[in-house]
Amino acid sequence: MKATLRAPVSRASAVRPVASLKATVQRIASVAGVSVASLAVALAANAATVKLGADSGALAFEPATLTIKSGESVDFVNNAGFPHNVVFDEDDVPAGVNADAISRDDLLNAPGETYSVKLTTAGTYGYYCEPHQGAGMVGKIIVQ
Repeated sequence: MKATLRAPVSRASAVRPVASLKATVQRIASVAGVSVASLAVALAANAATVKLGADSGALAFEPATLTIKSGESVDFVNNAGFPHNVVFDEDDVPAGVNADAISRDDLLNAPGETYSVKLTTAGTYGYYCEPHQGAGMVGKIIVQ
């Protein structure tokens, strides 16, 4: 019987190194074909979108009612029939919420122009477009 000699294996060389989180994220971003920064923004965004003006041209928010989780943002995007704004009704927001602080009184005039707001207090938020409120351009956000 012939004895086989093996070189001693150190524990360090036997254990595969674990990739760093940064390297893992870079690899995922590379496979997805995006930059690390855009991947981070996409993962952290947690934003819902409300169109200001319907695709059909109607003076409406799309969707008219939206449900989100506390801490999520809502992006209001100028779509059609502008100018628009987003005014939260002080009588139709949860107690303790400053409607003026979360409203966008200034008009959004350009296509694609965006206003974003993060809502953290649970409850129902009623809002409207000041120039088109009479035409029924009103909306509601339910924050859970």
